[in-house]
This record gives sequence, structure tokens and C-alpha cells, in this order.
Amino acid sequence: MVNRTKTATTNVGFTHEDFAKLLDKYDYHFSPGDIVAGTVFSIEPRGALIDIGAKTAAYIPIQEMSINRVDQPEEVLQNNETREFFILADENEEGQLTLSIRRIEYMRAWERVRQLQAEDATVRSLIFATNRGGALVRIEGLRGFIPGSHISTRKPKEELVGEELPLKFLEVDEDRNRLVLSHRRALVERKMNKLEVGEVVIGVVRGIKPYGAFIDIGGVSGLLHISEISHEHIETPHNVFNVNDEVKVMIIDLDAERGRISLSTKQLEAEPGDMVKDPQLVYAKAEEMAAKYREQLNAPPAVMEIPLPPVDDDYEVPDAMEEPEVPKEVVAEAVEAKAEV
Repeated sequence: MVNRTKTATTNVGFTHEDFAKLLDKYDYHFSPGDIVAGTVFSIEPRGALIDIGAKTAAYIPIQEMSINRVDQPEEVLQNNETREFFILADENEEGQLTLSIRRIEYMRAWERVRQLQAEDATVRSLIFATNRGGALVRIEGLRGFIPGSHISTRKPKEELVGEELPLKFLEVDEDRNRLVLSHRRALVERKMNKLEVGEVVIGVVRGIKPYGAFIDIGGVSGLLHISEISHEHIETPHNVFNVNDEVKVMIIDLDAERGRISLSTKQLEAEPGDMVKDPQLVYAKAEEMAAKYREQLNAPPAVMEIPLPPVDDDYEVPDAMEEPEVPKEVVAEAVEAKAEV
């Protein structure tokens, strides 16, 4: 005869609600803006499901997979791949978080261009589009803008698409989402490395404005301000120059930070007004006058000696700390009191 012992079943009262609370107790708290590690476990036509350790799989839509255009999720993600994700949005009605890779790439791209700007680096990029104001390029995946005034080329803007240009940073502002670059400044800096203040160069007049003439010197533009044309007063640069004139000018300033070259013919005049009367005479003596200019530029500053007055030893030195002045009325009262005593 077999003895069978009945085992009593104890009702511990562990409900589905208790189980959910236990999961909540050990669940990580995720917030928008967090960067978390996640593993791809299901790729869908327009997105992917990612395991980040939450109760419900998180979702990344295809438009958030890269800073660049993505046509298929497989271009960026593979099943079982583990990588970093940015939590873009809080849980929806189904408790699902929305993730992004694009935001991480943007953050790192801005960090990189700030570093490049701090280093005053020259970057190269292809123009992918133009508009009325200038041209568009991509730097580290970010869209950059080159103002028309900072494009140094004779080509029409429409023909620049697909052309690679050297560029310098003008503005890097993540808060305002502005990335502005300059082709002109990159060219000027490269040209400046071969130029010196006081050097005479040959150029061609490319434009004339009321305030001066723009001179092309080897592919970059310098400004010959109206005040630097002649010692004699000039009403307008048109009185001296025509577009396409070949001229000799002297460099008087190189501003790499702003990408500007300042020029002068006034400093090449042997006599005031020579540029107005006979420009060819100025060009003939340009190197001679420039050499004198450089001598003055490099000469040590003159020290003016001021004669000192003769020393008079018979003088009284006042106290450095003055005694407080006592009003006359107080002095008079003190004298009277002393007399009474």
C-alpha cells in the first residue's frame, strides 16, 4: 500500500498586476534626449524595432536613420547589430519609444565643424545646388551656404553645381542652425601666403564702384579704395580707370580673417597727382617707390628726446598725506576758550 501525502497548495496572491509592478520596479527610466545602447531585432520596410531594455521594443523610422538620405533600412542597420540611439520622443499610447541615429550624427557633425572653425581649417566640398543668394554645399553632412559675394569665380552660379571648392568658415551657429562659408576667403588666404605688404603686383580692373576699384590679382580680388588712388582729390574712380585696364598696384594690407586685400597707387606716386596726370609714369617708377615705402615700414620708430628742466634742490616736499583742513570758525572758538582759561 502506497502512502500518498497530499501537498497543500498555498495561494500566494501574485496577480498579473503584481507582476507588472515588479517589472516597473526593475525597469530603466528612459527620457527624450538620452543616448542609449540598443540591438536591432527586426527590420521593417520603413523602419526597425530596437531592443533597448524597455518593456516594449523601441522604433526608429527610416527618416531618422541617417543624416543623409536613406532609401532602405538595410543601408544603415543589420539584424542583431548593437549601436547607440538617441531617444527622440517619449512613449506613445502603446508604450513605444521613438529613436534616432540622425540626431546623434547631427550633434557630432556640429561638434566637428566647430573644431574645424577653431582650427581655421580649409575644407573642400561639392556644390549640390544654387539659389538667388548663393550656393549650397555639405560639410560633415550639414548643409552649408556660400553667399554669392563670397564665391570668387567668373562662372555663372548655375554652372557651379558639381564643382568642388576650397572653403573657409564664416559662421558656425548650431542654435540658429546656420553654417556659412566663404570661397573667396579660402582663395585669398592661399594667395596671401605668397604676398607681402609693400609688394607691387600687376592686376586687372574688374569692377568700379563709387568708393573704389576692384582689382583681380592672380585670381583673387583686392580693393583699391578711392582714397588710395592718388594724393590728389578724385571725384570718382572712373576718372582714372576703365574696366579691364591693366594696372600696377602696391599691397598695403592683408586681412586673412576677413579675406580682404587692400591696394594702393597713391603710395607709388613720386609727386602728388601723378596717377591723375600720368598713370604710366607711376607704373614705371612703381618698384622704386615701393622700395622706399618698405624702408619706411621697416624703419624703427623715431624716439623723440624731450629735454628735462634743470633740477632745483631748494624746494620743500609736501607731506604725502594731507592734514584735514579745520574751518576758521572752529579755530577762532578754540582760541577764545584758551584765553578764558
